[in-house]
Amino acid sequence: MQNLVQKLLPRTTFKQAVAFRAYCTNKILDIGQPTASSHPQLLNEGEITPGITAEEYITRRKRLLELLPQNGLAIIAAAPVKMMTDVVPYTFRQDADYLYITGCLQPGGLAVMSHEFGLCMFMPETKPYDVLWQGQTAGVDAALEFFKGDQAYPMKKLREILPDIIRRSSKLFHNSNTATPTYLDLEAFRKAAENNCVKDISLFTHELRLIKSTAEQKLMRDSASIACQALLQTMIHSKTYPHESMLSAKVEYECRMRGAQRMAFNPVVGGGCNGSVIHYSRNDQKVRDGDFVLMDVGCELHGYVSDLTRTWPPCGKFSAAQEELYELILQTNKECIKLCKPGATILEIHNYSVETLRKGFKELGILQNWKSDFYHHLNPTSIGHYLGMDVHDCARVGYDRPLKPGNNN
Repeated sequence: MQNLVQKLLPRTTFKQAVAFRAYCTNKILDIGQPTASSHPQLLNEGEITPGITAEEYITRRKRLLELLPQNGLAIIAAAPVKMMTDVVPYTFRQDADYLYITGCLQPGGLAVMSHEFGLCMFMPETKPYDVLWQGQTAGVDAALEFFKGDQAYPMKKLREILPDIIRRSSKLFHNSNTATPTYLDLEAFRKAAENNCVKDISLFTHELRLIKSTAEQKLMRDSASIACQALLQTMIHSKTYPHESMLSAKVEYECRMRGAQRMAFNPVVGGGCNGSVIHYSRNDQKVRDGDFVLMDVGCELHGYVSDLTRTWPPCGKFSAAQEELYELILQTNKECIKLCKPGATILEIHNYSVETLRKGFKELGILQNWKSDFYHHLNPTSIGHYLGMDVHDCARVGYDRPLKPGNNN
């Protein structure tokens, strides 16, 4: 190690190199995620996450409290770390509700909200061993100063503080998707659950997340733009490399090179009949000459995702039958986009698409009767879904809800 450092810094002694490194590390406070000081290329001053200011996070918390019953309590845990093997974790992705309220991108935390004290954050305690292997993480100071919590405590204080808060509350709301024994095992929580006083926080958070702010809409447009550009490059690439695995790799590369942190989901790259498997994920076949390839892809940019599907022949030419079918679906798509206006519902738009495609399939000879139930074998999915911090965003909200400005789907 010493020889390596001396080769890299021939005019600097090893002790000087270590001191220099320590000085640089401490010059800018590291809280385990990007800040305006550590990543000025990503965040502006006043932002907690790229594009979203501290003021917007505080407004979200106020809006959640407006929905929370007067003596209600919200408990939202961060997403857990999931392991690929005993020592190798999967890439961490924060739970959308926890991120929406706190802005914290890291595991191990617990957010508690009530009218009594606002936002209280219980933060994991970092040990020197953890810092050595995984780097710095946000603690109590960051919770107060950076995330703008009203109160903050180390996680070891949770069993001393949270039970009393729970006992003083008449209704509890928690995120069942990230529920952790840290609070589930508390006697006070168990008693509340036995008395049917515990419900899912998504009743409120999905309503809040349904309408996107101006800042959120910009992040979503940028995410969609990245995915579109990546897919165009992949289309060009497909004639030379007509392999599902290579096209999957290409689109992910292009998304990441344009700033996306990850794909929104495992790309669906189906050549030929594989394209009819809704969530096909093997991506291990060569696309035969003359076949279509279907790609269902999206990327995530600073917590907001995109989702788009396109079909084309990598060989560069449509057969007559392919062109007829493609034009039918393209025109249906364009008409459905025109229907995406305030007051319409996703269900109404879906029903219009079904009626249009049924008639089109009958004219093309694909269906003998345009009312045939066989249509649902050809197209068993909905025309669309809500989109935002999750791919199927705000799942609690039905597709019969009239669209409003700020809805994304």
